[in-house]
Amino acid sequence: MGYFCLLVIGNGISGYGSCLNLVALNVFIYDVTGSALAAGLFMTVRLATSVVSGFVSGRFVSACDRKHLMVGADLCQAVALLTLLLAPDGTRPTLLYVLALVTGGCSTLSQVALRSSIPEITGAEHRARANGLLATGRSLAMIAGFASSGVVVAQLGYSAAFALDAVTFVISATIMFLLPIRTRAVAPVEAANSGSGKSSGATQWTVRTLLRAAPLLMAMTAVRAVDGLGSSSHNIALPLYSNSLDPDHPATFISQFWATWAIGNIVAQQLFGRITKTAGRAPGERAFALGACVMSAGFIVVFSGLPAAPIIIAALIAGAADGFTEIVYVSRLQAAPDEQRGRLFGLSASAENAGFGLGMLVSGALLETFSPLQVVASFHGLAITLCAVLLAVLLRRGRAATQRGEEPASREIPTAEGRG
Repeated sequence: MGYFCLLVIGNGISGYGSCLNLVALNVFIYDVTGSALAAGLFMTVRLATSVVSGFVSGRFVSACDRKHLMVGADLCQAVALLTLLLAPDGTRPTLLYVLALVTGGCSTLSQVALRSSIPEITGAEHRARANGLLATGRSLAMIAGFASSGVVVAQLGYSAAFALDAVTFVISATIMFLLPIRTRAVAPVEAANSGSGKSSGATQWTVRTLLRAAPLLMAMTAVRAVDGLGSSSHNIALPLYSNSLDPDHPATFISQFWATWAIGNIVAQQLFGRITKTAGRAPGERAFALGACVMSAGFIVVFSGLPAAPIIIAALIAGAADGFTEIVYVSRLQAAPDEQRGRLFGLSASAENAGFGLGMLVSGALLETFSPLQVVASFHGLAITLCAVLLAVLLRRGRAATQRGEEPASREIPTAEGRG
């Protein structure tokens, strides 16, 4: 784990740049084009690229050197930003959509490669703690990026914001390149010489074979896709709801909500590793389903119109459950064999981005007619229903396995300490 802290720092630095860039780009697009439609189209292109990139990334991550992929993805984003920065004003509107393609594809590729590599970088027994550290670093970077974006753009301008973002990607790529880490269980060359005559057995893994080989993991991925719908609904509804609470200061509730959510998220991420180490086991599918139910219920309560105190508690619980379920989910997928892992995370990235993108469109349309509470409750209620079904299936399978005297198929994942 010694080198992993440096990796967390590098990943957090690039995450800060991404959050800063997201805000700066949205404002920049509107200033350059004078069109809200152009800003929406930019986000649509970026999300669509992320969805497609998930499927492609799974293949690349399974067949290529993951460390090189992560370094290349960061450098490609840095080059794209510098190109936009140095381009003549007349070409910038077109280059913005090229940037959307590059950032959408490369960010997904980097995420899939990193998550697939964690068990090999830190050791499988430390993956839950490693995921917690990564998630905490990313959460802190998100807070810093969103908090400073307005100041950076207002005081230094768009050029400084884009240049700073490019520098963060270069720093992240440099740290990753210099770290002496192994990112895969078996190198592609070794797999090619294993006697099969094929470049990599991982290239044979398709969605159909994954459904047969890992149905529970596919069910968890479906839950994450529906969670994406719910996440988009509260993101879209939050400004409307905040404005209805205090038309003179609509940003107050939004900032309070995200600050409270972030605190709960970070606390859960930090406690997760310690609890896992003490218990000797990492929570599995049942804990994931329960955590997702609590998370969605918390978001619904936030929009219920209750007094401030219970709303703050609900936001804190939602953030904690969000952080908990993310680590459980990622750690569970990382328990799969290395040859499956790239495809699993690629499929997961596509499902989550597709759910979020679809939810943005549908939520925006529904909010023209229905209240924020109705829309958020509908989307998150769908997630709760799916989680309840998954939990019922897991409990039924567990009882059946117990009656047969077998170990339940859905079980908590032992760590090294637990096996000792």
